Amino acid sequence: MLKRKIYSQLLDWKNSRKQKQIKKSLLIKGARQVGKSFIIKEFGRNEYKSFVCIDFYREPALKSIFDGDLTSEEILKKITANIRNFSLIPGETLIFLDEIQRCGNARTAIKFLAEDMRFDVISSGSLMGLTYGEDDDDGVEIPESVPVGYESQITMYSLDFEEFLWAYGYDEAAISVLRSYFESGETVPESIHNRFESLFREYMVVGGMPEAVADFVVNKDFNRVNKIQSDIIAEYKDDISKHAKGNEKQYVRMCYDAVPKQLAKELKKFQYSSVEKGQTRRKFGGSVQWLKDSEIVNACYNISEPYLPLMANAKDDQFKLYINDTGLLLCMYGFETKLAVLNNTIKGNARGGIYENVIAECLLKRGYTLYYFKPDSEHEIEFLIEKNGDVIPVEVKAGNNSTPSLNDFINKFSPAVAYKLTGGKNGVSGVKSTLPHYFVMFM
Repeated sequence: MLKRKIYSQLLDWKNSRKQKQIKKSLLIKGARQVGKSFIIKEFGRNEYKSFVCIDFYREPALKSIFDGDLTSEEILKKITANIRNFSLIPGETLIFLDEIQRCGNARTAIKFLAEDMRFDVISSGSLMGLTYGEDDDDGVEIPESVPVGYESQITMYSLDFEEFLWAYGYDEAAISVLRSYFESGETVPESIHNRFESLFREYMVVGGMPEAVADFVVNKDFNRVNKIQSDIIAEYKDDISKHAKGNEKQYVRMCYDAVPKQLAKELKKFQYSSVEKGQTRRKFGGSVQWLKDSEIVNACYNISEPYLPLMANAKDDQFKLYINDTGLLLCMYGFETKLAVLNNTIKGNARGGIYENVIAECLLKRGYTLYYFKPDSEHEIEFLIEKNGDVIPVEVKAGNNSTPSLNDFINKFSPAVAYKLTGGKNGVSGVKSTLPHYFVMFM
């Protein structure tokens, strides 16, 4: 079993609900194939004496449990009538409602289930980021009401680099040694640096999708990984065909296919005209929003000025899109590009776009919202993050190039710290910290 950080978040939710009598269920959101159902099932079996999974996709007949009266008493009676070998153990029972978007009454019932402190409820589903009006799947049911105030939400992603290292066999002690170099500023020894920079490139190629990582750590076969990634991309495109509405099916697919092409050109913002010549937001704006809501792309917004709160300064019409998993991005580019990344021989604009994608992915998994700063044609900071009450610039270099944009930002805005992520080792000059790419897992 792959060790996932979200497991501790699930434990925190369980303990907090019990100790503080918090009347809230939990909704796990995230793109398809990031491991939502698997980790919830493992959590239920390991942490509760009684666990039941109600999967509305595999067993649509179980939707009848939520017909009629939606009190917790009625629902519990129907669960025990429909599911064998399930018994309610007060304080030690978890009910998992999977693919909950397919049962509108179950979504409505969350409020009443959350109030019953005898058992806990976790729900999840595909494309939960879409509003009900955006989804064209006939199987999706609109609930009479959503459980506002009775539900906490967590977004789950594919494995981050630290989780990848865990899967590879690196324990907490080994990673703590690496963290000590980040915290102290002491230069990472050459042998350690070369090893982890190589591992980071492997992470870029394998990506973080659980099935791909689990297969790779056993077989060390990049061809097998490539097949798994190709299947996931095909599933994403099938989702577009099934869930996007009307003409949006074609437009969403066109926008999704345009993302890797635009990254390879290192465009300074997403360009609708590169999706189809002469077209604008009017035609493709809804399609791009569909991709964002489905969480198969990550959006990064340009800001007008680098001051808190960054969201208030974001330009809605100027953004970049990144593929949600860099392994999938490289699969879209083809096996030769993967090989070039592994061997650190990738050249051209695509190189910068690939490294931007993986850093965007890593920052998002660290809990940061993505912004960038391009005040004019000469300067650009790839990412700005909010940390410790300050705006921190993060410049990304595939190699170890100079950083005129970062230097200009430091001179103008005096950040507490500025990060330059490179292929080289770490060092400090004033407020500017030069860090190897893999140190992003500690930022």
